[in-house]
Amino acid sequence: MIEKKQKNHRKKMVFSLHAPQAEKVILTGDFNQWNLKKKGMKKGSSGAWEATLLLSPGTYEYKFIVDGKWQMDPANSQVCKNCFGTHNNLLAVTE
Repeated sequence: MIEKKQKNHRKKMVFSLHAPQAEKVILTGDFNQWNLKKKGMKKGSSGAWEATLLLSPGTYEYKFIVDGKWQMDPANSQVCKNCFGTHNNLLAVTE
């Protein structure tokens, strides 16, 4: 994940997931009300899927959906338990 400061205190956050065999990857979290149709990711030539979001400072929970299956971010060890008894990744965006 790469972050860059924006003038309005939001930061550009780049989410990436290496899944070269995947047909479709979706990024979802509390930053988009867990909407499964809002943030499809784009596949790069290296097999990594990427999505860029502008996020205000705060803590966000998120997950990927890879070909219809929920998946944690293997590059982020920050997690929390969710209401379904599984885990979500955590992302803290600072000012």
